[in-house]
Amino acid sequence: MKIAIIGSGNVGGALAQQWVKAGHTVLIGAKFPLSDKNINLATKIGEDRFAAIENAVKQSEVILIATPPTAIFEVLEQLGDVSGKILIDATNSVMKTPEPYKTVYHCLADKTNAEVVKCFNTTGFENMLNPSYNGEGIDMFMAGDSDKAKAVAKQLALDCGFDTCIDFGKADKVELLEKFALSWINLAIMQGHGRDMAFKVIRR
Repeated sequence: MKIAIIGSGNVGGALAQQWVKAGHTVLIGAKFPLSDKNINLATKIGEDRFAAIENAVKQSEVILIATPPTAIFEVLEQLGDVSGKILIDATNSVMKTPEPYKTVYHCLADKTNAEVVKCFNTTGFENMLNPSYNGEGIDMFMAGDSDKAKAVAKQLALDCGFDTCIDFGKADKVELLEKFALSWINLAIMQGHGRDMAFKVIRR
């Protein structure tokens, strides 16, 4: 797949590295000159993978949003036409919402004609870089109304090494999925269990 990643912080950087390893064509939408953060990522995946946001989006069929939630309005101005493309919202609005929208997912669904899905928001970036615990892959989760976008998100999760990508439901479950992310944050950080922990659904 041809993937544009908007937001090259811990999550965007981790997913970029995993998808490059999996053989996908990955472009990082960035401002120039590159920031120190982007220069550090460039040493891992190559400087040729960085482009202006609009150019990265034009060349891609899938766009991952991994910015602070309130930055989405500035990002939207730079995305250009994303009609029919897959937009993956990997943000969390549990601390700050992109008002008047409840989440970035809701903003993207309202302001674009893209296929939108919420995914890659429920665990720490360390688990995205290495989703294996004792030889077994952990789970990723997704929500949204687009079956097409969900199929792509699931494949990309598998390509990262997750065991599966579990469907939380449609758009009415997006906020619940963000609260699920807050549960991981609470346990890992606020309760001091550490970031080397993850969720996996087990069945009898």
